[in-house]
Amino acid sequence: MTRSTPPVLGRRLFLAAASVGAATGVAALAGAPAAATPATPADAVPVPPGRPSLRSAVAFLDRMTDAYPARADQPRLPQSYADELGLFSTSFVYDAALAVVAALAAGRTDVARTIGDGLLFAQDRDPAHADGRLRQAYNVGPYVFYDGTPNPHGLVLPGGSANIGWQFGFLGTAVGDMAWPGIALVQLHDATGETAYLEGAQRVARWITDRAVNPGALGGFRFGVDGADRPVPNVSTEHNIDCVSFFTMLHEVDPDSAWLEASARARGLVDRMWEPQGGFFYTGSDDGQTVNREPLPLDPQTWSWLAMQDARYAASVDWAATALATTDTPGSPNSELPAGVSVSGVTFSSASLTSTAVFNGLQVDPDGVWLEGTAQLAVALADRRAPRDRARAIALLDQLRLAQARLGGGQHVGGAPLGVGGLVAASSLLDSGFGFGYFQVQHVGATAWYVMAELGANPMLRGGLR
Repeated sequence: MTRSTPPVLGRRLFLAAASVGAATGVAALAGAPAAATPATPADAVPVPPGRPSLRSAVAFLDRMTDAYPARADQPRLPQSYADELGLFSTSFVYDAALAVVAALAAGRTDVARTIGDGLLFAQDRDPAHADGRLRQAYNVGPYVFYDGTPNPHGLVLPGGSANIGWQFGFLGTAVGDMAWPGIALVQLHDATGETAYLEGAQRVARWITDRAVNPGALGGFRFGVDGADRPVPNVSTEHNIDCVSFFTMLHEVDPDSAWLEASARARGLVDRMWEPQGGFFYTGSDDGQTVNREPLPLDPQTWSWLAMQDARYAASVDWAATALATTDTPGSPNSELPAGVSVSGVTFSSASLTSTAVFNGLQVDPDGVWLEGTAQLAVALADRRAPRDRARAIALLDQLRLAQARLGGGQHVGGAPLGVGGLVAASSLLDSGFGFGYFQVQHVGATAWYVMAELGANPMLRGGLR
């Protein structure tokens, strides 16, 4: 899928300053980034033998992390999507954090440390702030933007600061996009014993508690700040679940009462979002005071179990598996699947199932499968271990392996062929229901969740990766 216009931005991206963003109607890419380094051989990946899909997925995470030539000691982060999405060398910190925990689960501590060190560099060398924040995304390799503006650098700019994602306006800081790197850094500290990772996690925690407390009646933590450092009043159930996980595990390694209090604050918001009659969590609030009751997304349903393992809310996993179930076939409306291939799983939200939205001139497929979310569901089912959960998780893994084998072929990173098997974000273009779409493009986030599903890892619990 080659694009000559800027892509529609993804679900964690609306914090960009209004004055910065992708222009419309601009020319095609003016130049190609530097050639990528060779992929890590599959036989160098220490995962169990006889599991080629898993080995290929871990190799993909390696490849995206080492996509651009750099000195061995130079900080770097993985490019989040294959070039075909049109975001060039953008690395979202959420995807980078997932790559850390997936690499740790797969026994690739070297890859996890490389990415973790990149997160610490970005945190320490922000060009405008010294408060421990991470931006939504960074540039990690050279490219030429749609308007002809070159970005000739990787993560490290010539003056030594981090190369924040200003071209697309990825300048804001979201609570979820802080909590996930915090989770990754705590897990890295556990795996390596290095205090630098714990100190980075503590800085993340202080930023959240200093800048993102929701003053409204619902409590919890609000969305974050935009690219101009202005508070965003929205409150996300998903982000507060992330905070429950992060602050709980941080308190386990650093018994500061502030972290326990922060976990309880986030948990209070999550509890208020539970709908007992339907067995699901609402998405959050637009103003911090009143509950936003639709659409209903998948993330809070699966992550609530992974973070809290509370039997009172276990039904949310079943709600997601049933209410958001979908099967994409070549005969589905606007399907991008090749003949003879069908993929089953779950979609992003209740609105995805009936959407007729258009992104980049393409109409969505209401039957499209969100593969990242399908992998999340497989992880939650395997972790919950109720009757039939294992069989249901295995069935979802079969679908993920099928998608890995048949979708996303011929894609690139840094202008060079990928040659290894990551999972695409969606089986066909789908609408999240929140104003953005997911495309059939190989994705670090989807692949990382697939790796954890294969290995039975729970990234949201301390010790859950072993």
